[in-house]
Amino acid sequence: MSTKSANTFKKKEREESKRRKKLAKEAKKVERKEIKAGMKPDRTGEIDPDIADIVPGPQPKVNE
Repeated sequence: MSTKSANTFKKKEREESKRRKKLAKEAKKVERKEIKAGMKPDRTGEIDPDIADIVPGPQPKVNE
């Protein structure tokens, strides 16, 4: 009669590890999606100080 090899056990462990990683990855994906959906854009009408003085269109020439 044949005995089971260690490879079968190792394969089962690898497959179980893959399954756990996949489930964890899917859970993270769902969590990120929920967080992203819960975020509201911060459009309170405030002007960004980095771009407050920028004027669209042609810029005036700078005399050096």
